[in-house]
Amino acid sequence: FFFNLFLVDINQLFCCFSRRHWFLIMSYSGEEKKQEAMSGIAHRLARPNILELHPYRCARDDYSSGILLDANENALGPTSLPTNSLEPYDNHNVLERYPDPYQIALKEKYAQYRGHGLKPENIFVGVGSDEAIDLLMRIFCRPGQDNILTTPPTYGMYKVCAKVNDVQVINCPLTPDFALRINEMLDAATAETKLMFVCSPGNPTSKAIPLEDVEKLASSSRYDGIIVVDEAYVDFSPKGSAVSLVSKYPNIVVLQTLSKAFGLAGIRCGFAIGAPDVIQLMNNVKAPYNVNSLTSEVAINAMANIATLEKNVATLLEQREVVANALSRLEFVTTVYPSDANFILFRV
Repeated sequence: FFFNLFLVDINQLFCCFSRRHWFLIMSYSGEEKKQEAMSGIAHRLARPNILELHPYRCARDDYSSGILLDANENALGPTSLPTNSLEPYDNHNVLERYPDPYQIALKEKYAQYRGHGLKPENIFVGVGSDEAIDLLMRIFCRPGQDNILTTPPTYGMYKVCAKVNDVQVINCPLTPDFALRINEMLDAATAETKLMFVCSPGNPTSKAIPLEDVEKLASSSRYDGIIVVDEAYVDFSPKGSAVSLVSKYPNIVVLQTLSKAFGLAGIRCGFAIGAPDVIQLMNNVKAPYNVNSLTSEVAINAMANIATLEKNVATLLEQREVVANALSRLEFVTTVYPSDANFILFRV
C-alpha cells in the first residue's frame, strides 16, 4: 500500500484507506457497461488492441469529493495562481488568439531553473508527463513490432500507452529492495526495445534510482535505445536529477512535471528534457497548440515563486517523517520503506 503524506492524522489516513479499498471493489461495476458496448459500432470498427485496453483509473473516476490519496497531490497548495484579469478587465493573455505552439518563454524559464546548461531546444512542454510518454512511443515504436521495457512495480501509464499504441511490454521486475536489475534489463532488451522506462523516485516504491545506475544503462553497448527517466517526484529526493546526464548521454530523456512538488496538478503541465533531435521530433508530432495560454501563464508564474516551492517541499519532508514514525509504531505495519517522494510505501 502507498499513501499520500499530506495527512498527519493517522486515524484519518486509515479511514481514507477504507474508501480506497471500497473504490477498488466498486470499479468492477464497469463490467456491465463493457458488455453493452460490445454490440455497438465502436466494437465492430475499433482496433483490437483498443478493445482489449484496461484504461488507467483513479479515484476521481468514481468520486468527486473526499480525501483521495491515490494521486499523491500536494495538499499545501499551488506555487502560483492565474493572474486576476477581471477587476480591472485585462486580456493580457489575448485569449482570442492561439497560444505559442512551442512555449518558448516557459522553456527559457524552466531551463534556467533546472540548470545544467539546458536550453529551450532541450525541452518539450506537454499536457503533463503523460503526453510525453505517449509521444515517445508513437515516435519510436512501430505498432505490432517494437516493444518497451518497464520495471514493475511502476507507473501504470506506461502499460496503458503501450497498449493504445500496439506496443509490447517487456517486464523486468525490481529487486525486493526496489533496485534496478541492470544486467537482467540489458539481457531482456531486444533489437526491438526502443524505450526503457525508469521511474525515479518510483511510483509506488517511493525510492530514487541512483544516477550511476542510469549511466550504466545509457552507456551500455548492449542496448542502443532510449532511457526514459520519469522524475515526477524528483523535487522531494536528495539524490539528484538525471537532467545532469542529458548533455553527456543523448539517449537519455527525462520526464518532469509541475503536478507534485509545485502543487499544480490542475494545470496539467509536464516536460520532457533530452537531446535537441529527440525534442524536435516530439514538437513535430504533438498537436499544434497542446499547451493553453492559461496553463503557460501559471507555469511561468511558478518559475518566479521558487521560494514557496522550497518552503512547501521542506514542510512535506518534515511531515513525511512524522507519518513514517507513526506508521512504524502500529502493530500491523511490518515494514515502513525509506521514501524519496511525497508518499510512503509500507507493508502490513
